[in-house]
Amino acid sequence: MINVFVLQNGRLNQVPIDTREDLVNAEPVWVDLTDPTDDERAWVRTIYGVTLPGEDEVKDIEASARYYEAENGDLHLRTDFLLEEDDGPSRVVTVAFILARKMLFSVHTDDLPVFRLVRMRARSRPGSIGDYMDVLLDLYATDAEYSADALEGIYLSLEEVSGRVLQKHFTDDDAAAALNSIAREEDLNGRIRRNMMDTRRAVSFLMRGRLLNADQFEDARQILRDIESLDGHTSFLFDKINFLMDATVGFININQNKIIKIFSVASVAFLPPTLIASIYGMNFKWLPELEWRAGYPFALLLMVTSAIAPFWYFRRRGWLK
Repeated sequence: MINVFVLQNGRLNQVPIDTREDLVNAEPVWVDLTDPTDDERAWVRTIYGVTLPGEDEVKDIEASARYYEAENGDLHLRTDFLLEEDDGPSRVVTVAFILARKMLFSVHTDDLPVFRLVRMRARSRPGSIGDYMDVLLDLYATDAEYSADALEGIYLSLEEVSGRVLQKHFTDDDAAAALNSIAREEDLNGRIRRNMMDTRRAVSFLMRGRLLNADQFEDARQILRDIESLDGHTSFLFDKINFLMDATVGFININQNKIIKIFSVASVAFLPPTLIASIYGMNFKWLPELEWRAGYPFALLLMVTSAIAPFWYFRRRGWLK
């Protein structure tokens, strides 16, 4: 799909593209391609002289492949953006940016919420976009805001988990659910941290390359400050995640120790009856109680008493709680 945006009075207005002629007649500032077809790639190459990278090239993580200037002067950047899905775990989508002939080209496999938000804001805020570089910086700034919202969601989820972990009765099923939630939030927090690190590298590359005017340079510095504050928050969340993980594992160990304690108490309590039964089970001809009429009830009573006595002692010492 090709989304073409033209700049009108500081607003990004989308131009419908149904045919190649529509793309030829447009004067875009931003050409956004979501999972483009071979025909759409050919249109961009023949009309604008821009060769779009393939999927394997986009996923290359080497610095030399993520930020470089082509022989024809086109500037290429690769940046990761966070994508949260309701029906599955979060993931990172790599977007290829190409800055050529005062236009921004972006290529990605999924429609990202950051891109939708930028398009919506640009239409409602006239004067916020001046050129293609403003569009790119707005994408990075919105990405930082989106990550901040995701971090707030992580904090709320961890607060809910904390309430379950610190409740009076914490079962093994509760522990399993808590560990699942903690692992999911830890994974998302790690993705956000990686995403912010990648955005910092991209913005720093633009600043070092002297590609920004004075206002854009200040906007880039503000993005870096926002990312710095998010780094501190991700570290705080990692500490909270580690605490909840340790607390959950600790409660699991306590529950397991309770079970082991019950078996230990039972084994100790039944040692005296076992000893008594062993003594009276000996096959000696002369046993004092062998001919005694009350010998069998006496042995049973002695075994029951010897079993009750340890339980009473353990309970008095509080070892059964």
